[in-house]
Amino acid sequence: MSLLHLGFYSAFTLSCLGLAFHRTHLISALLCLESMMLSMYIALSTWPIENQAAASSLMPILMLAFSACEAGTGLAMLVASTRTHGSDHLHNLNLLQC
Repeated sequence: MSLLHLGFYSAFTLSCLGLAFHRTHLISALLCLESMMLSMYIALSTWPIENQAAASSLMPILMLAFSACEAGTGLAMLVASTRTHGSDHLHNLNLLQC
């Protein structure tokens, strides 16, 4: 395994662990999701270069578009929950009460 692969795998794993264990604020969960998408984007961007394959530029751009949509939706949820509940703590949010 090369150093580049180790970097991608460790960034993705640390993001997953951060999402799993540090669930106090919604903004920290959104940052973990964004770092997961960033590591996947970089991995998809460097994959054709490593394999000397034809330039597959559609997948990284689609990943970037979905990441932007996910970030916009997450920030809209953050603003809405802060306005209705007064904070972005995840323990204040209960889907059964909404």
